[in-house]
Amino acid sequence: MNQLNLFIELTRLKKPIGFMLLFWPCAWGLTISSDFFNNLKIYLFYLSLFLLGSILMRSAGCIVNDVVDRKYDKRVIRTKLRPIASGKIKVKLALTYATTLCILAFFVLINFNNFTIYAALLSMPLAFTYPLMKRYTYWPQLFLGITFNYGLILGWTSIANHISLTPLIFYLGAIFWTLGYDTIYGFQDIKDDEIIGLKSTSIKFKRNPYIFLSICYSFFFISLILVGSLMDLNKYYFFSLIFVFTQLFFFQLKKLNIEKASSCLKIFKSNNFLGLIIFLAIIIGRF
Repeated sequence: MNQLNLFIELTRLKKPIGFMLLFWPCAWGLTISSDFFNNLKIYLFYLSLFLLGSILMRSAGCIVNDVVDRKYDKRVIRTKLRPIASGKIKVKLALTYATTLCILAFFVLINFNNFTIYAALLSMPLAFTYPLMKRYTYWPQLFLGITFNYGLILGWTSIANHISLTPLIFYLGAIFWTLGYDTIYGFQDIKDDEIIGLKSTSIKFKRNPYIFLSICYSFFFISLILVGSLMDLNKYYFFSLIFVFTQLFFFQLKKLNIEKASSCLKIFKSNNFLGLIIFLAIIIGRF
């Protein structure tokens, strides 16, 4: 039982925000490309596969991240008690867990068409090199955005079996979304990161964080408008964007206090609700 608890802690399964932020772009891409009126069973089946795949890949990613960052995690207050950093789980066992999770994720992946399978496999180097980026660049959040939102492309291709302008615009916008929310998340560790020499957009833009975050969220919001126009979504979709705008610019940016870790975490977690709002807006917009 102790090993099970350590595994759950290692993979952050008790913190669903991580895999939900990976899942929502998948759901968006799937929903804008699906004819769920006539193929609801296929739509729900694929939606379930993307959720399962998000849980498996996020869990594997957490393990790889903790293995790579174990020496740094020991020096950060928030992460020093993680199973690998604290020595409760050995690196070899952790990598065995990660490999097993990736194999299970592959069995999920092969349920999709070949185009989606190949596209997903091409993204793997990005997924597992992301943890290294904070050592070399102030833009690790950008690499996270490229990786975390790739599921939007896969959601689209799982139905369409090709790529087009609409998902690419949506994908680009979602990258800015992640760039924003993960910068907010990074403010929790900014003092420790500066001491140990790690880099982030939180550090790079610490003097003008709200300007940077406003730019990121503006690009994301504009992409939502463009996607709605390109997909000819109905007026209810555009009406729903009022709630998205309110959540991004009033709840998140107006209430954010970068000096308080609790505020940063609360605002970061609120993006799960934002993902749901956009998901429902797309569904409503397709009617």
